[in-house]
Amino acid sequence: MAVPNRFILHQAPVLAGLGRALVSSMLNRRRNGSAPPVAVPGEEIVQTLPPRPKDLVRCYVKQMGGDPSSYKRTLPAHLFPQWGFPLATQALSVLDYPLERGLNAGCRMQINAPLPNDQPLRVRARLESIDDDGYRAVIQTRIITGTDKEPDALVGDLFAIVPLKKKKDGSKKPRARVPQDAREVAFWKLSASAGLEFAKLTGDFNPIHWVAAYAKASGFRNVILHGFATAAYAVEGLNRGVLSGDVNALRNFEVRFTNPLVLPAKVGLYRSGNDITVGDAPGGRAYLTGTFGT
Repeated sequence: MAVPNRFILHQAPVLAGLGRALVSSMLNRRRNGSAPPVAVPGEEIVQTLPPRPKDLVRCYVKQMGGDPSSYKRTLPAHLFPQWGFPLATQALSVLDYPLERGLNAGCRMQINAPLPNDQPLRVRARLESIDDDGYRAVIQTRIITGTDKEPDALVGDLFAIVPLKKKKDGSKKPRARVPQDAREVAFWKLSASAGLEFAKLTGDFNPIHWVAAYAKASGFRNVILHGFATAAYAVEGLNRGVLSGDVNALRNFEVRFTNPLVLPAKVGLYRSGNDITVGDAPGGRAYLTGTFGT
């Protein structure tokens, strides 16, 4: 399904926030260590946002394989990066890491209450933690979304890995695989344009997801799907294939992005108990691994 270009107009805050974060990180690095150490958790940034455009939400849900009629009064929790990125990037702007080299490592959602789709959103974001071992920095950013009635309705965490230098032994972790005993609960055929369509709906226009020449120059066969898109597909796959269509049943969702998902692709959502995997087939490569709870 082609996403209308008009939705790009809604993504100006996301694009501006990403740009500011990259510029700030470059300026911080030029200070040659003169800046004071960054304290974590960082200062909380707070903003009240208008309700999300309902036509954008409907298109997003359909694009992610969900049923828009299931979200007549609520927002899909997995859309939180769209409204949270501008504040999250502001929280990251104090860092002097090369954020332009950062990779999405995973995300976590704790859903305490449904988010109404017709009320302003009160969003709070802060830099939560930094784990730097000299070879890579794992950066956690927390985004809390709520309303006046339910201020902590959704607690979302974003995890990014910034590579700093290669390990001397050159060791690599074994590739993640789909468990052999896992059961398929959803299946998708993803087109080469899936990354561009997701970008129009969320504002994440990193060219590695929609410009083939850029992706190939980065070492991939073609463009790769956003990790957050893979996570959104997984949530909607759970809603339909496991939770009987109840989009309010999910309470906890935590995933890691384990391998780049090169487009086009045919992938499934596999379940073993409360463990989930998005991958090619049992025993095949896994692109996302994690857990869920109700």
